[in-house]
Amino acid sequence: MEYYLAQANIARFKAQLDHPIMKEFVDFLEPVNKFAEESPGFVWRLKDNQGRPASYIQSPFKDENMAVNISLWEDVDAFKAFVYGSVHSYFLRNKKKWFDVKGPSQFVLWWLPKGELPTLDMAKEKLEFLEQNGASPQAFTMAEFYDCTGHRIEAPLSRQRMKHNSSE
Repeated sequence: MEYYLAQANIARFKAQLDHPIMKEFVDFLEPVNKFAEESPGFVWRLKDNQGRPASYIQSPFKDENMAVNISLWEDVDAFKAFVYGSVHSYFLRNKKKWFDVKGPSQFVLWWLPKGELPTLDMAKEKLEFLEQNGASPQAFTMAEFYDCTGHRIEAPLSRQRMKHNSSE
């Protein structure tokens, strides 16, 4: 069976999206998401019913300022290239401008069988699982990474080796 790498992250906005302090973030939502969609290894991202970024979706965390971002990638190399090696890294480095970074786990990874899509409820469960149990094959982070067979690895493997095919 082949797997994709699912990621979810949550962050609490410092203000509503129409507030002036959020302008730079909001202005770049569409371009950064478009760049993600055009990136090698991108599979899918959560959008609202109108095709807007997930930042406009009502959060399952009972906080109207809590943003949820979920995406699916072919492997960790593709995900890392986008997150840390593209324009996205600017927003990651400057997240304190727009987000309150205190609180529980804000980022989680897990493997999902090809053909399945992650959901808001699934992301919430994975974040809560990670917070309560620590990293495991069910929910992990870049610092404590598991491959798709459930083995803990020190450093992410190459793009070719991250894909798991039961016929191998």
